[in-house]
Amino acid sequence: MTESKKKTKKIKTKLLDKYRLVILNEDTFEERLSFKLTRLNVFVLVSLSSIFLVLFTLLFIAFTPLKEYIPGYSSTALKKKATELNFKTDSLQQVITLNERYYSSIKQVLQGEVSSASVNKDSIIEAVKLEISEVDLSPIQEDSILREKVDKEDKYNLFESASSSTNFVLFPPVNGTISESYSLKDKHYAIDLVVPKNTPIKATADGTVIFAEWTASTGYVVILEHSHGLISVYKHNAALTKAQGDLVKAGEVIATSGNTGELSTGPHLHFELWNDGYPINPSNFIDFK
Repeated sequence: MTESKKKTKKIKTKLLDKYRLVILNEDTFEERLSFKLTRLNVFVLVSLSSIFLVLFTLLFIAFTPLKEYIPGYSSTALKKKATELNFKTDSLQQVITLNERYYSSIKQVLQGEVSSASVNKDSIIEAVKLEISEVDLSPIQEDSILREKVDKEDKYNLFESASSSTNFVLFPPVNGTISESYSLKDKHYAIDLVVPKNTPIKATADGTVIFAEWTASTGYVVILEHSHGLISVYKHNAALTKAQGDLVKAGEVIATSGNTGELSTGPHLHFELWNDGYPINPSNFIDFK
């Protein structure tokens, strides 16, 4: 028998030699538990246990939050935040690029570096004429009704500045029947318009509310200051929708009609117009019908 075969047989014998692992009671030496083992069995058992322990550890780390505590391993939340920051950075870069182009264009204009371009004015005029000739400019019924309504509301022009091409137009605060007209003789510097209670009262022009309070004789009163030294007064209202200091536009609701104050005899609007401290007849400038 050769030397190599002897060594192989010796190793095989050592692996397959049986041993008994006995667990005894230390005091009575009574046998509690015993196992029959071989070196091969012990080697296989230890190997399988090591492999199982390694696999269990890897799975436990991979599918639990514990992996976030491993140095060099980023968390899911951190990855999401980094992605969002990347998108925001890209958006900001685009905005910065656009702003740089815009500022560069402004700089060229301010420094006079913009090159002039020649334009054929005649060709542009001819193109506009051609487009207009293809459009039907005949008014439709709805347009005619709207024009008639606007013409009725804008019938009178109170002021026209010689130095300005913009006309100052007054709108009716409410449409109703005139129960008492403007009269200098009777010192009635207004017109009274009979309207249903809670009818919206509108501003006759753009302006600022300089007074919006309750008075014993005329109830709820609102006064507007307009351009060109004009002031409009609205009395006997049921309620006010604007306060002192508010800016209003022409046609904006500032109050609702009512029957408030000792001097009121029924639901109506007492409307006054003053220009540079002098009363004027509203009927001369506004069509209330």
